[in-house]
Amino acid sequence: MLNPLRAGLIVSCQAPVDSPLHHPDIIAAIAAAAVKRGAIAVRIDSPEHIAAVRQRVSVPIIGLWKQVIPGSEVYITPQFHHAQAVAEAGADVIAIDATQRPRPGDETLADLVHQIHTELRQPVMADIDTLASAQAAVAAGAEVLGTTLYGYTPDTQTCKPPGFELLSDLVGKFDVPCICEGGIASPAAARQALDRGAFAVVVGTAITGIDILVQQYCAALSLG
Repeated sequence: MLNPLRAGLIVSCQAPVDSPLHHPDIIAAIAAAAVKRGAIAVRIDSPEHIAAVRQRVSVPIIGLWKQVIPGSEVYITPQFHHAQAVAEAGADVIAIDATQRPRPGDETLADLVHQIHTELRQPVMADIDTLASAQAAVAAGAEVLGTTLYGYTPDTQTCKPPGFELLSDLVGKFDVPCICEGGIASPAAARQALDRGAFAVVVGTAITGIDILVQQYCAALSLG
């Protein structure tokens, strides 16, 4: 399942909840367009969107489900029942928050990875923010590491993606595939990630983030 991802582009096809693009059919069309132009996989949020994308593409889907749970900052596929819904919708790889922040309920990171492996028989992409969280994720059995949450947690709040230095550390320390995700804003940056040893590169906003990109352009134009 992971070999086809090597040295390729994974496009994250997502949209804000209040966006007109936040509809399964539209997300599926965006994913299909990305695959038609060369993406070797897509990263999709929520079972409904994953199911729609699965009908349109045959490439691997990295699935997740963002859920806000009171009392916890962990929101990317935080619990097993979220992972189960993602798998049943058609995802091939389950992405989870693997930071060291307090998790909701009594389920530990190791518990979650173990259940995904034994009950769903799916590989896990651990979205991490630091070398310490990567170490814990690998110890728990995650097959893939992603720099997804670098710059988005209290431990990395002063850091700005992309996490190239973290990526280099991950590649040097672990034998599992390390995917660079977050802050890749140009083809040159994607190439740089591969040159630093990334197994593959995920690009989201720079390709599919119409809402935020338009806001940024409009904000820049209004400065004058």
